[in-house]
Amino acid sequence: MKTPVVAFPRIHYSSLLLLLPLVILSATSHSLNPPPLSLSPVDLSALRAIRATLADVPGGATNFFSTWDFTAPDPCTSFAGITCSPDHPSSSSSSSTLRVSTLTLGTGRSDSPGLLGSLSESISLLTELSQLVLFPGRVSGTLPSQLGFLPNLRVLSITSNALTGRIPDSFSLLANLHTLDLSRNRLTGFIPHTLMALPRLKVLILSSNRLSGDLPAFSNSGLLHLDLRNNRIGGTLIRPPPAAPALSLRYLSLSNNVMWGPLDSGLLESLSELVFLDLSMNRFTGPIPPSVFNSPSLFLQRNSFSGALLTPPDSSSSGPIGGPGSVADLSHNRLSGSLPEALAGVETLYLNNNRFTGNVAQSYVESVYGGRMKTLYLQHNYISEFPVELGMALPDSASLCVSYNCMVPPPALTVSCPASAGSQIRRPVAQCTLFNSRTTGHR
Repeated sequence: MKTPVVAFPRIHYSSLLLLLPLVILSATSHSLNPPPLSLSPVDLSALRAIRATLADVPGGATNFFSTWDFTAPDPCTSFAGITCSPDHPSSSSSSSTLRVSTLTLGTGRSDSPGLLGSLSESISLLTELSQLVLFPGRVSGTLPSQLGFLPNLRVLSITSNALTGRIPDSFSLLANLHTLDLSRNRLTGFIPHTLMALPRLKVLILSSNRLSGDLPAFSNSGLLHLDLRNNRIGGTLIRPPPAAPALSLRYLSLSNNVMWGPLDSGLLESLSELVFLDLSMNRFTGPIPPSVFNSPSLFLQRNSFSGALLTPPDSSSSGPIGGPGSVADLSHNRLSGSLPEALAGVETLYLNNNRFTGNVAQSYVESVYGGRMKTLYLQHNYISEFPVELGMALPDSASLCVSYNCMVPPPALTVSCPASAGSQIRRPVAQCTLFNSRTTGHR
């Protein structure tokens, strides 16, 4: 019996050539479409720990954690407040995982009271984190020292909560940190001097806490913004080392602390880029250095500065003093002598509650009545004349007060006085006579 012969269809070589690109395309397409990335198990575990120590404050219109469903297939797209990026594999391996790169806790909306609870140490497991933000709420406890072990962290903002304790020394390890804002908490202790030396730090805001100790030396030449107001920081302004690089600071606020001493350390003279300076409500003494008037926003009120005002010439490298938007508040000090004409170009000028004497220069009158100066407060001094002519109309946009001086001012010079100026129009003559006799050396 003969074995049947099975006939196979003939496949021409040319047909194989036509099929080959399809096979290659299929393989290439599979390699170009790898499996979808998933969140790293380590990061997912960290998010679970973070969620376990925080909760929404009851009563808010929004619920931040409502989207944090750990049964969801992709937390990177479903969880509020997180952004993920592909992991950075080594050159010898590939990665199919995502890492949390930014974490924002809370909505930040005005109708949300924020979060309560405490910060978990497990945040430090998010080693690819570049930004950590906690919006205002009621989070308490201390700052985890483990936050200092986040090598890629650039922004750390934890504001308007109830955090206590010290700023961890480990924060000095955050070599890539650009912005640190811990304002409006209840932090205590000293400011770590190593914090001021972080090489990439540009913005440091520690205002409205309970920090104490002396102001650390300025050892970071790249720092642009420093806000330490409303604390209990003491000491004097420290003179920079002779070989120290030039400082780039543009914003400096030390208001409402317990700092003292004169401003002659040389620090302010080295801040040639400064545009905002607030040293108000401290215990500084002595004369005001002329260099500070190069800052268009200057707040030195409620100290014990004394002596005559010496201002830099208008031909200084920073240009004339004042201009649109400028403000200088030197009120509530012990400044004396006549008013320097160089300040007549400041748009908002507070010189009240000092010991200024003599006649006000005509340039001040022209500036106020010409509309360039919007506010001029001279009340509670010993000024003897403000040379305004009868019939001159004060612009509606101007506020001018010269009450309680050694003169009887026209009504137009007192109508815009604040309530704190009091109801008395003129100082008692006996006060003026006694003060002038003391300042001129006569008995």
